[in-house]
Amino acid sequence: MSKDIYSALKDRRSIYAISKEAPISDEKIQEAIEHAVNYSPSAFNSQTSRVLVLLGEQHDRLWDITKETLRKIVPAEGFASTEQKMELFKAGYGTVLFFEEQETVAALQKQFEAYSDNFPIWSEHSTGMLQLAVWTILEAEGFGASLQHYNPLIDEAVAAEWNVPSSWKLTAQMPFGKPVAEAGEKQFNPISDRVKVYK
Repeated sequence: MSKDIYSALKDRRSIYAISKEAPISDEKIQEAIEHAVNYSPSAFNSQTSRVLVLLGEQHDRLWDITKETLRKIVPAEGFASTEQKMELFKAGYGTVLFFEEQETVAALQKQFEAYSDNFPIWSEHSTGMLQLAVWTILEAEGFGASLQHYNPLIDEAVAAEWNVPSSWKLTAQMPFGKPVAEAGEKQFNPISDRVKVYK
């Protein structure tokens, strides 16, 4: 890993201007994402998170699918900006699709009825933690990325295209590639209003 965890977390930003260059090999990308999936926490060690990594033509296909899906619902006079956004994502090297496996969530709800209402919430926590882990690792390896949410609009088309099990619920999409422009300056609210320490 080219950065320490503090630097990678600090430098992790929403990067939209990305290219089809990759600072590491496809094998290293797979290894990095598998590492994040293995070691991200989940309630009751349920390991509900699932991931599809789309590279090359498969990545391009996702954003073509998303564009055509949106074309059906976005007014024609406003579609140019939507299409431009899809091309920004398509210009990247790959996309990580995040899912949560719902059969396991349902089984835990039955097994631990006292916590039944919490398991879907905890599943969302799991996917959020995994998304941050993958994003931070990609940043550490020299990629820029952003987190997108075109679900549930694209769920059916994605499931058909990549033979996604019906129990996998799509939660987010993360296009990534080598950054070609930096993110703007980030503004921070006072940290003293956001963190309280009691001794």
